[in-house]
Amino acid sequence: MFTGIVEELGSVISREGPKLRLGAEVVLEDVVLGASIAVNGCCLTVVEWNTEEGWWEADVTQESYDRTQLGDLEPGARVNLERPVRLEDRLGGHLVQGHVDAVGTIVNPAPDLKVKVGEDLHRYMVEKGSVTVDGISLTIVDPAPDGFTVAVIPHTTEITTLGHKGVGDRVNIEVDVMAKYAEKLLAGQLNSAGATSNGETE
Repeated sequence: MFTGIVEELGSVISREGPKLRLGAEVVLEDVVLGASIAVNGCCLTVVEWNTEEGWWEADVTQESYDRTQLGDLEPGARVNLERPVRLEDRLGGHLVQGHVDAVGTIVNPAPDLKVKVGEDLHRYMVEKGSVTVDGISLTIVDPAPDGFTVAVIPHTTEITTLGHKGVGDRVNIEVDVMAKYAEKLLAGQLNSAGATSNGETE
């Protein structure tokens, strides 16, 4: 579980098949084999690292490359990095799983960021609600018909990939998991109520 508060702006060193090697410093401070690190909002597992040289590696499946923006990464690309939240940490952003729901497209870059997403995610976009863009916890300003807008402060632009993204660039999107749980629970209640009203057994 993550918070969407980026700890470090890392970089892609190499991408050879499933092996993704990333340059970093902060997220390596307490790294262990099997540790989780979010890369642009996608939770990856550390399989090898070298703190002196400042890099770590993860194995990325083809499905993950296909379903996220990680498949666009080339050597030199900047990436947002975050270690999992600890129980004693402050929850500065919101609850982020590191499970990318879809890939959106930037229509207007930061600071007045607008991202286009598919229709299947529109119902999760609410004014003042939370959304994760490339692993960054952001607050929605306007849930537009084809996506959403966000006002990005200069600090966020400076320390994350949003300062390097332009029109047409793809970004990983994770909607608020609490909204998905609420939807699932509500659907179950509505289905139960419908079955009862139709005279069927509960």
